[in-house]
Amino acid sequence: MYEASDLRKNLKIQIDGEPYVVTDFQFSKPGKGQALYRCKLKNMLTGAQFERTFRSVDTFEPADLNERRMQYLYREENKYCFMDNESYEQVYLTADQVGEAANFLIENIDVEILFFGEQPLGVTLPNFVDLTVTKAEPWIKGDTAAGNSKPIVVETGYQLQAPPFIEEGEKIRIDTRTGEYVTRVKE
Repeated sequence: MYEASDLRKNLKIQIDGEPYVVTDFQFSKPGKGQALYRCKLKNMLTGAQFERTFRSVDTFEPADLNERRMQYLYREENKYCFMDNESYEQVYLTADQVGEAANFLIENIDVEILFFGEQPLGVTLPNFVDLTVTKAEPWIKGDTAAGNSKPIVVETGYQLQAPPFIEEGEKIRIDTRTGEYVTRVKE
């Protein structure tokens, strides 16, 4: 059980049988009376956000969340299919649940899927993914007027800035947390 004094940003709690994440948190202690904890909460199932004030005597259950390692298989219209590596059970997530992670999903990549009970909530990617460059403007040696980066497109359709020496067909490593180029990958 969590107490109100345990509240902090990114804490996942359960209220009325649904999982919530604390997105913002403020503590105030009026001159008289109990301490107050003002929180912005986001429902992890619906995405709805609201503010709520708790007193120091309030208690909460931790959200029944678990992560499972799964493999991305394919995209079908607006759904993404993932397979459990142990039971071979398939789970579908919507584009909203996948979010920005869609920019880095390639077939057979292992990811962590967050579940509330048996309901999938979202995807956690590995910190780095290796993707093939599908579109890059040619670089002319000695061309310093263009700056030290150029736009490129990788196999998932994601566009980012990379050094001018990157060419089509090369594999590059991208940091999935920032979406930025890290290095070339030697095969």
